[in-house]
Amino acid sequence: MKPQTDAHPCTGPQFPGEVPPAPQNIVESLIATGRVSREQLVYAQRVQSKLETPRPILDVLKDLKFISDDQIKAAVRQHAAPVCLGRLLAELGRIREEDLRAALAIRAESDPPKRMGEILLERRLIDERALIEVLSQQMGFPYVDPDFTEIDPRLFFKAPATTYEAHGFVPVRLEGGKPLIAFADPLEPADLDAVRAAFGPAFTAAIARRSAIARAIKRAQRAKQRERISASDEGSIIALVDGIIQAAVTRQASDIHIEPFKEHTRVRFRQDGVLIHFDEFPSVLHGAVTNRLKVMCDVDITEKRRHQGGRFVVDQGESHLDLRASFYVTVHGEKIVLRLLNRQSQLIRLEESGMSPPMVERFKEEALYLPSGVILITGPTGSGKTTTVYGCINHINDPQTAIITAEEPVEYVIEGIAQCSINPRIQLTSEETLRHIVRQDPDVIVIGEIRDTFSAEVAVQAALTGHKVITTFHTEDSIGGLLRLLNMNIEAFLISSTVVSIMAQRLLRRVCPDCAAPYRPTSLDLQRLGYGLADIVDARFQKGQGCVRCQYTGYRGRVGIYELLILNEEIRNAIIQHQTSQEIRRISIEASGLTTLLE
Repeated sequence: MKPQTDAHPCTGPQFPGEVPPAPQNIVESLIATGRVSREQLVYAQRVQSKLETPRPILDVLKDLKFISDDQIKAAVRQHAAPVCLGRLLAELGRIREEDLRAALAIRAESDPPKRMGEILLERRLIDERALIEVLSQQMGFPYVDPDFTEIDPRLFFKAPATTYEAHGFVPVRLEGGKPLIAFADPLEPADLDAVRAAFGPAFTAAIARRSAIARAIKRAQRAKQRERISASDEGSIIALVDGIIQAAVTRQASDIHIEPFKEHTRVRFRQDGVLIHFDEFPSVLHGAVTNRLKVMCDVDITEKRRHQGGRFVVDQGESHLDLRASFYVTVHGEKIVLRLLNRQSQLIRLEESGMSPPMVERFKEEALYLPSGVILITGPTGSGKTTTVYGCINHINDPQTAIITAEEPVEYVIEGIAQCSINPRIQLTSEETLRHIVRQDPDVIVIGEIRDTFSAEVAVQAALTGHKVITTFHTEDSIGGLLRLLNMNIEAFLISSTVVSIMAQRLLRRVCPDCAAPYRPTSLDLQRLGYGLADIVDARFQKGQGCVRCQYTGYRGRVGIYELLILNEEIRNAIIQHQTSQEIRRISIEASGLTTLLE
């Protein structure tokens, strides 16, 4: 049976391209309940007619402060029955009037008639999440996107999984003594009958995405299978650990989080910078899983009171996967985080990083090709700083250049350069390494990260003696890099004379190309970006609906954004004069052509 996605079907057009009048729309509901007066509506319509870019009347009413989002939701729920889904979507600005007309024409020609929501999804005129949100407003059911780790197993196994799959629902948890049931379609009679048969007549219905329900069912089934594994069954524990690692590799995860709780252990993957729930298993297996990973890391399995760290290598065909493990003691056991590094992966060239071509050329000519000076790459953890550093190294690596590194640890091995992996456990410390590095007659020194005053002083002194230094810093933007150096008690004149450029960066998730659909930014979206309607007249926006390729997140892959500060005389003078950060930023924008991260 096809899912019912429109509880109140629109009547098909009587003539091609004609939209029939809805029996009652949201604006009429607002007037009927006294939330909007006729005079306010007439004024809003007059404003709407004068706009260069067409906007829904509800958006105009909101901009004029005549109504709020909460009042619109109340009107929709109070007058849900007479409102047609297609008309509701158009009034809320989720689809355009011409899209509505096209969908109605398709519906009139289909036999049997398709649901309005089904047509809109097929034509990618709206994404599933947005459609479900509107359905919840129209029908009065709460919309949930539940964290399915909260599913009560005793509740879930009151009915077979085949029932949930066939009828598109899943029990989430008990609320007020009644089970909360997440439906793909809470109006389908057969689905409601199936719930009553399993849980009785008293339950709370909610709406969720069908894809999310399907994933929740599979996770609950896997959790049940895990209960059959014994902690003493070494083969099963090895298979469980290997399966988690292989799944992370397949999903191109950067980190694996194995987190113990009172009754279960949760497994999450960090994909494209975001943690995504993968699996869970009974807490009785956590100790065996921890010991297996400790054996692989060659760390003390008897030590459970102190934090530990280690690493191991997994063969992946022709490549080798390097995993760094951190064991962190918690009240329920040791939380484990595995960082995945493929040392044989292809290094990203600067031209492929996401920098605009003019920025790449300026960075090369005014920073990377200079014979000496400090080049800082800044940003928070996980912003791609190391990737940019390796891109710089790869670009200037040639037989005439001596490049030496001090890294903790070496993440990618590059042919032709001397890479040192700092290891305090064998007294190969950062301080000891940096003291010896300048004695190696290098042209380029790469310091993994400036962590303290000592490493900052080494970088500055190396630049003063004619070396090129490339390093990273944890700051929010390029100006913050300058200020942090000053706060490390590095003399302003030394910073001014040695730092040649600061590159601040972030990684943003890409919209999945396989499920991207047109998207109309809300007024809140524009407000957050600092844009007005006139700024986006010719812009095209897309939003991922969620599909198998992107694990239903709507995103796949990431792209870098960059803020390049090249220090010129005006900026150097501002540093020496200890100008404020706001003044240095103003000078950077006006005199150095700084393009900010937001821009």
